[in-house]
Amino acid sequence: MRNPFELFAGLRYTRAKRRNHFISFISGASILGIAVGVTALITVLSVMNGFERELRVRILGMASHATIVGAEGPLMDWPDAAAQSETHPNVIGVAPYVEGEGMLRVGNELSGTLLRGVLPAREPRVSDIDQKMVVGEFDALQAGEFQMVLGVELARLLGVVVGDTVDLMIPQASVTPAGVMPRFRRFTVAGVFEVGMYEFDRGMVFIHMADAQALLRMGDGVTGVRLKLDDMFLAPRISRELAAELPGVYYVSDWTRSHANFFRAVATEKTVMFIILSLIVGVAAFNIVSTLVMVVQDKQADIAILRTLGASPRSVMLIFMVQGSLIGIFGTLLGLAGGIGLALNVENIVPLIETILGQPVLAPDVYYISDLPSELKQADVVRIGGLSLALGLLSTLYPAWRASKVQPAEALRYE
Repeated sequence: MRNPFELFAGLRYTRAKRRNHFISFISGASILGIAVGVTALITVLSVMNGFERELRVRILGMASHATIVGAEGPLMDWPDAAAQSETHPNVIGVAPYVEGEGMLRVGNELSGTLLRGVLPAREPRVSDIDQKMVVGEFDALQAGEFQMVLGVELARLLGVVVGDTVDLMIPQASVTPAGVMPRFRRFTVAGVFEVGMYEFDRGMVFIHMADAQALLRMGDGVTGVRLKLDDMFLAPRISRELAAELPGVYYVSDWTRSHANFFRAVATEKTVMFIILSLIVGVAAFNIVSTLVMVVQDKQADIAILRTLGASPRSVMLIFMVQGSLIGIFGTLLGLAGGIGLALNVENIVPLIETILGQPVLAPDVYYISDLPSELKQADVVRIGGLSLALGLLSTLYPAWRASKVQPAEALRYE
């Protein structure tokens, strides 16, 4: 037969107007439950994908794909290490840096900060800092001028703008006639940057590498050399290759080690959220079970008539599997449409909600990212749709099996 009888009968049962309106209500609730679960799964996973993407872009836009540091203190021969690293075919940018910690003071305002000395001409090769300037120019940093570029949140806290002076103290003591004093230097604000991550905007300061070397008494040495790769996912392999090729004793690290906790946490949260939200679809699947059980009870006489007309238990079972599967299919399609639509527009919906509430959904001083990004992946849509359809199909097995076991004589005894 080109069109199986079981499919037609199952579709006919689904379209038929039921005498029991409660069963119709449970069927609608099942469809709605599956749709809500699928929508929530797609939306949440898309937001988690967006968070992971933004974390990677923003962190690695300020950090580096790989780093070469000295095994025992400052890296004195950094030009040789940088030149050797640039010969690797996957390395597209190299820049030295000096790193330390300090405290900024403006009047009565104090704030700790991470201090990074860089070469303004080389730093854009390994980071996006020059593209994140909101006031001033990054290449305004000049050796010996003792100028600094700081994050927008830090500038707001200290109340400074371009041209103001800031006192920088570092945790290294100087012996003077008055005793042991912390090292101190006055800097001029040359610019303000905004990365969009509170960690950097609130706690990082850039100065010229020569000024950092003088302040930290490192001579011609640097903390290390930062590398940018053409494919950041190859960083572990390239780091091992560079460690083997570089002459001397160096320690080569990559972003998968220095920022592994961020991305591991996001991956774990995505897995946990997938499991938790899948329970919504599971609950809706149980509703399909209860719906079909009541339908089987309500259609006892119809099943008995079909059996007496020659329908096999397998045919009866397939009829009710078709009926239950349609509930799962409708709910899944509705959920996929809602989830995809919401995931693609969540970045526009959140600002509207913030405008209505008058406050940010994600406080920038609490979360690393203050907006709500979204990245819809086809693999997630296929996986969620497949899970929903599978649960919908599995939920039909027991009621359909019960229907196939109906005995015509028992069902028609009181008819």
